[in-house]
Amino acid sequence: MSDLQKALALVLAGAGGWLLYLLGPILTPFLVAGLLAYLGDPIVDRIEARRVPRGAAVGVVFLGLFALVGLLLFLLIPLIDSQIRTLVANLPVYLERIEWLVGPWLRERFGLEPNASALGVLGESIRAHWQEAGGLAATVATHVSRSGMALIGWAANLVLVPVVTFYLLRDWDRLLDGLRSLLPRSREATAVQLARETDEVLGAFLRGQLLVMLALGGIYATGLWLVGLDLAFLIGGVAGLVNFVPYLGFILGILLAEIAMGVQTGQPLDMALVLAVFAFGQVLEGSVL
Repeated sequence: MSDLQKALALVLAGAGGWLLYLLGPILTPFLVAGLLAYLGDPIVDRIEARRVPRGAAVGVVFLGLFALVGLLLFLLIPLIDSQIRTLVANLPVYLERIEWLVGPWLRERFGLEPNASALGVLGESIRAHWQEAGGLAATVATHVSRSGMALIGWAANLVLVPVVTFYLLRDWDRLLDGLRSLLPRSREATAVQLARETDEVLGAFLRGQLLVMLALGGIYATGLWLVGLDLAFLIGGVAGLVNFVPYLGFILGILLAEIAMGVQTGQPLDMALVLAVFAFGQVLEGSVL
């Protein structure tokens, strides 16, 4: 490949990436629907193998997927809202304790004098603003309703994702057969074998990683709640969700939980219990999950 061809390939790749970025709001619901269909197709195939018609199998899996998503949203949104309300309500106290803990060290090392009154005003301002906004759901609804186009976009996505997911699930095998027919006959066997192996590994990884994320989020949140951390479910959920990056969920969760517990109680025993929760989660992940 000549230098001109390499430069042209880079330009085309950059232009393609920029085009995908611009089309992101349009492509996102299709990507979400495609991911849901990809995860649900093996279950449809298993049901279909029991001599159940494809349409009925798709209906069962489709309803199950969206019932699960709806149940998670129904349970998680009030819980997250409650945790954020707790954080905002206690923010002035947290900022005061942070100044009490960090202030002497800043004065000794850097000669800085934290402004406790400014921190208190900041905390009270955030709390008042959040109370006026009415919480997480009200804030999101207000933000969306400010723009008529944004509201239309949200409504379209809510309709589009289930519809596209249903038809992708119904026609998944037909789509794969269509893609296979486009392959050159001399390369078909090799391409199909590589695609099959990739599908097995990728599908197992995605489903396994999703289950591990949910399980670790539940373990961390429950453990932190048992040791008395006010923000247990918020921090535990975040630690579980970012666990797809190796060690990131573990490290981020420990840092956030130790800081939160240090501000909340400052007791060495409580902070040691937080560390034990994450150590227990890591042992379960490595030996069981």
